[in-house]
Amino acid sequence: MKTVRFHETGGPDVLRFEDIDEPTPGPGQLKIRVEAVGVNFSDVLRRRGDEYPETSPTPFTPGSEVAGVVAELGDGVDGFKVGQSVYATPRVGGYAQYVVVDARTAVALPPGVSAAQATALVIQGLTALLSLRENGRLRAGDSVLVEAAAGGVGAFAVQLAKLSGAGMVIAAASSMEKRAFAESLGADASVDYTKANWPQRVRELTGGRGVDIVLEMVGGTLLNEALEAMAPFGRMVVYGQASGEAGHVNTRDLMKDNLSVSGFYIGGFFQLRPDLIGGLQEIIGHVRDGRLQVHVDHRFPLSRAADAHRLVENRQSTGKVVLEPWREA
Repeated sequence: MKTVRFHETGGPDVLRFEDIDEPTPGPGQLKIRVEAVGVNFSDVLRRRGDEYPETSPTPFTPGSEVAGVVAELGDGVDGFKVGQSVYATPRVGGYAQYVVVDARTAVALPPGVSAAQATALVIQGLTALLSLRENGRLRAGDSVLVEAAAGGVGAFAVQLAKLSGAGMVIAAASSMEKRAFAESLGADASVDYTKANWPQRVRELTGGRGVDIVLEMVGGTLLNEALEAMAPFGRMVVYGQASGEAGHVNTRDLMKDNLSVSGFYIGGFFQLRPDLIGGLQEIIGHVRDGRLQVHVDHRFPLSRAADAHRLVENRQSTGKVVLEPWREA
């Protein structure tokens, strides 16, 4: 079968389109014929060799969320059948035509949700929902600032914040097109966070008060700028570091207004708080009922994984980017 993996870390060109043996499911496992696999910024981090919570031993096949059709059942698997549409979170190995997953990580794909859409629901949808609710402690009427609001997580966060009762959602993005896209999803206002004094613009939009919640994923100096846009008792949730630069916080800056900063990693929820993964059914319900849009921006054949990485790495996409392993180049 075809797969994409890297044998050394580096730029997008280290991704190799290769032939390897098809996997065989063991007890409690499913073999899935992958129709779509999500491309996430975490894949970029692992490919580059950047700091990441988990190791990436080479040769390494990225891909933490897939959707497709059950091709084979391992011993002891109940509740699934061959030919059934499913999506799953293998954590690694999804950039392939077939993948084997623990059956407990797979969920039946509901009617009306395509394979490409499904790949956005788990990692990005749950990251948006849980970072708002668990770490951000979103309450009805809270104001929320979403960085990279046109990206995969950001597009979900804008919509889920509104669906969860946020009073004002401000989208932060680097281009007019991305800000317009975020506003089309329900953002009440938008700011260009590449401009000087953008935190002051956020304060103007909130009557001088600042925002209650910031979803921060850029790092570097932008993290400290975002702190300037926060209201007293504000909560910042850091779920990424797209700039590749660590953000450094002076704790004295937090004390005056009782600000808090917390880190978010979806893998930790899968491992330590599996009870909260039930939020996925809530997200599916919103999609099925038309309240939540799943925007798939680009679809690439597996052989063009490097191009998909360039798009995500350079933050040129809006919504979700997917690879389709059976699509011709």
